[in-house]
Amino acid sequence: MRKRRNVEKSKSRNRNAATVYDLFRAVHEIAPSWAAAEWDNVGLIVGDLSWRLRRSLLTIDLTSDVLDEAVKLRCDSVIAYHPPIFKPTKRMVLGWGSQDSIAAEALSRHIAIYSPHTALDTVPGGTNDVLADLCGMADTRPFRPLDLPKSFGQCKLVVFVPENAVDKVADALFKAGCGHIGDYERCSFRSGGHGTFFGTDSTNPRVGTRDRLERVAEVRVEVVCYEDELAEAIAAMKQAHPYETPAYDIYKLQPIPIEGVGQGRIGRFAKPTTLANLARSLKRKTGAANVSIVGNPKSRLTRGLVCVGAAGELPLEFPGLGNEKDVVITGEFRHHDALEYQRRGVCAIALGHWASERPVLKPLAARLRKALPSVEFIVSRADRDPYVAI
Repeated sequence: MRKRRNVEKSKSRNRNAATVYDLFRAVHEIAPSWAAAEWDNVGLIVGDLSWRLRRSLLTIDLTSDVLDEAVKLRCDSVIAYHPPIFKPTKRMVLGWGSQDSIAAEALSRHIAIYSPHTALDTVPGGTNDVLADLCGMADTRPFRPLDLPKSFGQCKLVVFVPENAVDKVADALFKAGCGHIGDYERCSFRSGGHGTFFGTDSTNPRVGTRDRLERVAEVRVEVVCYEDELAEAIAAMKQAHPYETPAYDIYKLQPIPIEGVGQGRIGRFAKPTTLANLARSLKRKTGAANVSIVGNPKSRLTRGLVCVGAAGELPLEFPGLGNEKDVVITGEFRHHDALEYQRRGVCAIALGHWASERPVLKPLAARLRKALPSVEFIVSRADRDPYVAI
């Protein structure tokens, strides 16, 4: 009896064990892939969703040293902020020392890799918000709200079904991805009525007979559906529907703005500060090896624009940017962009690409521990800034 009880406990533990799929869902809940830039490669890069998950390593870059650390710590997955496979690859050969070969090595050791990258930049609590908090900024908001991709659009699919087939058709729609509203699934609205039809000589009605006006008790079933899943949903509905030619309508829904999602962050400083003091504070808090500034070190700042990594021309496109009370805080910018900041009289701070992004790892690990308490999340110690101060 005791042996059987132990076997049952073991089976229960296996059923409750986390998998890579659970990690996929947890990270996607924090930084969904639709929030990423179109050019990016986010999501599960390497691995199998069914693999068991006990320990995960968080890093900015997946280098050989970081992978060795993951192996030593017996990690089942690595959350690498930068995707190790970014461009289409033709070869994945072990031992070549390239990013592709590092990903291949991880796969050979059954270590999954997930990359959130720009999805984590745009969402609340992500990389830009974390850096804005380190700057002491308040009332922050994205300075470029997210342009929702076409695939994010939703529509409403309405189909008229005889009463005895409603559940069968609805289940087919749910399995095809319809009926998701927020955290709720299998959502639908149903209202009764009567449908009429007259089958001509060329028809083969499954309900009633041809050459006669039929009157059938029907239910109007309404479900929401993403546009890129609509074709599959219609096909599933037709397969399950008892009519030869089902009647259905499609209504385009307006996208609902998502508060707080977008590129960069802009906000005011909660306490007065100067360019020099802010740069020194961020150097200490981020551990940046080298910090560069543009502008007068004594400039008193009132507003900041944060853009982790490489800001490019993005901050320069923000309307109203143009006085020494504004400061752009980023990882790196080009020489000609620095000249443009100087020309406009705008201050700027470059912390280094890696240093501007690294602070997000600890809060991300904390959020994942809360979502998956059975998994151990560790921030990498081998993850290093490729630039070294001398």
